Amino acid sequence: MVHRLDPLVLRHAHRIPRPAGPAGEGAVAAQQFDAALMSVGFKLSAELLEHLSGLSGSAVVDTAVRTLGTVREMVGDHVQHNAYFIDFPANVPNTFDFWMQCIAEALADDDARVSTLEQLSAGVVNLLTLPSYGNYRHTYAEMLTHHDELIAAAGDRMTVLHLGAAPEDELTSLYLALAGSTTPLGEDGLRDLRDLAGHCTDGPQPAEIPVRENRAVVNAARLKAGASLLLDTVTDVLRLACALAGGDVGLQEPTRLRGLSRPVRRALLAGLDAVVGAAPAQLADVHAHREVWKRLGERLHPHEYPQWPYAADVFAVARGEKAVRTFDSRVEELHAQLDPTGAAELLKAAPGKLLRSLDRLLRSAHTEDERDAVASAAEQAVPDASGRVLLSVREHLHNRAQETGEQRVFVNRSGRAWVTEDTRPPVFAPERKRMIAAIDAELRRRVPAADHLLIDPDVLDVALPLSGKATAPGFGVLPRGSVSRVDGELLRFFVYWKQTARSTDYDLSAALLDTDYSTVSWLSYTNLTEIGGKHSGDITDAPQGASEFIDLRLDGVRATCILPQVNIYSGEGFEEVAESSFGFMLREAEQEGRPFEPRTVRMKSDLRGPGRVALPLAFLRGSDGRWRAKWLNLCLTGSPSHNRVEENRVTVATLMRAVVEREQLTVRYLIELMTGSATTVTVWDGKTLPAGPVTYLGLERPEKLHPGSRIVTPENLRDLIPA
Repeated sequence: MVHRLDPLVLRHAHRIPRPAGPAGEGAVAAQQFDAALMSVGFKLSAELLEHLSGLSGSAVVDTAVRTLGTVREMVGDHVQHNAYFIDFPANVPNTFDFWMQCIAEALADDDARVSTLEQLSAGVVNLLTLPSYGNYRHTYAEMLTHHDELIAAAGDRMTVLHLGAAPEDELTSLYLALAGSTTPLGEDGLRDLRDLAGHCTDGPQPAEIPVRENRAVVNAARLKAGASLLLDTVTDVLRLACALAGGDVGLQEPTRLRGLSRPVRRALLAGLDAVVGAAPAQLADVHAHREVWKRLGERLHPHEYPQWPYAADVFAVARGEKAVRTFDSRVEELHAQLDPTGAAELLKAAPGKLLRSLDRLLRSAHTEDERDAVASAAEQAVPDASGRVLLSVREHLHNRAQETGEQRVFVNRSGRAWVTEDTRPPVFAPERKRMIAAIDAELRRRVPAADHLLIDPDVLDVALPLSGKATAPGFGVLPRGSVSRVDGELLRFFVYWKQTARSTDYDLSAALLDTDYSTVSWLSYTNLTEIGGKHSGDITDAPQGASEFIDLRLDGVRATCILPQVNIYSGEGFEEVAESSFGFMLREAEQEGRPFEPRTVRMKSDLRGPGRVALPLAFLRGSDGRWRAKWLNLCLTGSPSHNRVEENRVTVATLMRAVVEREQLTVRYLIELMTGSATTVTVWDGKTLPAGPVTYLGLERPEKLHPGSRIVTPENLRDLIPA
């Protein structure tokens, strides 16, 4: 059971739980393991290599088998990435010439000749009807014979795997970190927490579970183990019911509730009764999810349990049989009366809501005295609000310095983005600056103290992960809004998908944008070669899996922005396919190799979300001529079918302007808060490490840090978000 969960530790922490086994002469096997890892861009730390060398060869092999499968999947090397053009990126034909070749081959095909002639006579030919278009004409093995071995380069990625603690200790540590996270987890994080919660029910528990979705997952495991439930709101019970049904504990997507056993019904009703009995005002929260409560009532049968009358009140409110006035309705009534100071005074009972309503309250205040009263109420609420709310409001206020007429971008929990003109009046500068100062002071008080900060400068522009939903699941992925360096001469994108039941066509494309984000040109199946770039060819069906690639020489790109995107042309969506992912590689000009080389993969993310166009990240050329990646993790609704890069130009230009010009709170901001008069700050040069313990912040953990050091990388950056 423990070994089954080892991959969670490897993915989240880049550590291998301390392998156990009989002592022996495992040095040769350990070296072979290290060499196998290096072929996919990973390696063993010196400490881990030494530990494995002291075990028996069979123990090392067992560890290697478990580890190699996980790391290969992390970077996308667990599948075969074939290319339509067998020599890609060499010998990619001109688009028109290629289409003419496909037509000529169709005319030579007895089965396709008649329909092709009919189409030619009509003046329009459907490429999908041509037998040589859209399907591999060679095997993966045949493709490999056309490519030399990858030439190693100093810039190849090498991710170090470190020696962890005992497996049970590692699992407990990861469970406590995920369950006690101060920010919401993404879909994959919640899934991992669900596995860990079931395993760690009898072990140490977090002192607090501030995120309600996490609490629902933990409660589901506790209920199955017969442990007491952690409930203090009626919505906690509703989330728990959704967790038991395998649904959305965030209550954003419909959940098909299941029939519940009598013991489970009794536990949920008893929990509801205790919550409402202790705080009858909780009944007001039922209105937010009335329909779900009605469906849950049909499965709990509250009328069969007269000993819990307060629980029955919940369903009476949901059915409209019992009237309860909500807190939000009282606030809205004051807004309708044009009384922002009264609304602010009432909202002091809910500090988080008050701060999230601050922009509206300040805009509604028409006099200096009213604005002062609103700001005073907000200042009083600051110490009682969560760190995540404070950081969100701080970022919002920073971006409200602009005048009206700017673009306003909205992103929902699933990453779907849309833009509209910002018609809101500005927030007056005195109150805006006053609230920023109050929030900064409170956050400075809450951030963890550090005597010695060791900073990798590459981490400074990583956006703070205020929600796991802003970071796509995958390897090397940073939170939305982060900026990172791009070092390399060749930039290669890849997409892989495998359909479940229906023929499915994903199209990898790249838009090349100017300084005003207008489209200069693009690379796609309709434009195979363009200004330093090449497309690997269009695959239109993926029953066994399919890949497409785009290769770009960065010094040949005559644009200031490169925007890769994955368009669903037909078939199954990102949530329906068996598997789909996007990533990018960086290479030097002299490197050869296969179209897909795991050592050069810098990022690989799963494609998720309800949209039909995925925008993982953008590459921006700075005034210094250097390229940097801006992480988007967004999707567009698109059309049900036939999405193409050419048709997204206006939407993309508007979205890019709004997203790129919005400033995020980054690690740099947190470091400024953490830096006090007694704090030593060292910028790491990649070579020399301090002798004593430090708090290290960087993209990857260096070897040979003092064992008493605290290590913060993107994998656990959420730990720095104050509670």
